[in-house]
Amino acid sequence: MQVSLQQTMGDHVPVAVEEYDYEGLPPNFTLVENMAAGAFAGIAEHTLMYPFDLLKTRLQILNPSPGGLYTGVSNALSTISKAEGVGSLWRGISSVVLGAGPAHAVYFATYEAVKHAMGGNNGNEHHPLAAATSGACATIASDALMNPFDVIKQRMQVHGSVYRSIAHCTRNVYKNEGLAAFYVSYPTTLCMTVPFTALQFTAYESLSKVINPGKGYDPVTHCVSGALAGAFAAGLTTPLDVIKTLLQTRGTAQDAEIRSAKGLIRAASIIKRQHGYAGFFRGLRPRIITTMPSTAICWSSYEMAKAYFIRHQDD
Repeated sequence: MQVSLQQTMGDHVPVAVEEYDYEGLPPNFTLVENMAAGAFAGIAEHTLMYPFDLLKTRLQILNPSPGGLYTGVSNALSTISKAEGVGSLWRGISSVVLGAGPAHAVYFATYEAVKHAMGGNNGNEHHPLAAATSGACATIASDALMNPFDVIKQRMQVHGSVYRSIAHCTRNVYKNEGLAAFYVSYPTTLCMTVPFTALQFTAYESLSKVINPGKGYDPVTHCVSGALAGAFAAGLTTPLDVIKTLLQTRGTAQDAEIRSAKGLIRAASIIKRQHGYAGFFRGLRPRIITTMPSTAICWSSYEMAKAYFIRHQDD
């Protein structure tokens, strides 16, 4: 534990405050506190950036209904706001809120546990393998919980969605497509999120080591590192995200070929045949626009909650 000087805003008199090297979690930092920090981060991230996630989904649909054709992010935003109302930009958000809290709790709890087990918290050395492995393990665990909520979310996000609520959507999908519909995209999701998370966590840990070598709690460092790491990972994994969107929204598609798509290879071949290689980068801009602030908010929220719990334990 270190001590540094910080000025109060009122009289600018230096006051000693404690800085915690919280990169390595203390022994008494409980699983419940870690999961609470993760849940807080997940809900904050998805709630604040949800409208951009909806735009990304709309732009990735291969053969949308006539009213769902957009030329870009700004056109999609203005068209949806005028035709469907501003409130429609948050359509399906309740599914994300319900799923994001538990999923991110599992996500960060797994991340910290695996990172600790692999020695990622030892000393000041850089541990890229520990960061990548812990990130991959975290996303495998959390996506198993989040995937059904993500399917419901995207079904409610598409233009012309007939679903009135989460319950209505869940019943309808289960009745018409069975339980498998909630997990048809899970293998593809893992193919995307495992490399995405491994890239993101590695980039985040690397950037944090460079920008904040002292490893103290620094909101600016966590925000910048999170944003850059998210943009880097999002850009490289966009093709897999397009495939995932096709599989998760296939039940709403008008194209019979898309409705019958059942796996990553089949979905990829449809995209390639109908739109060429450019089709794999549909929604790239809104994906990066969404991911940068999302990961910045997620990491900042998580680090803030983690720092709060550690400080609270010491009081």
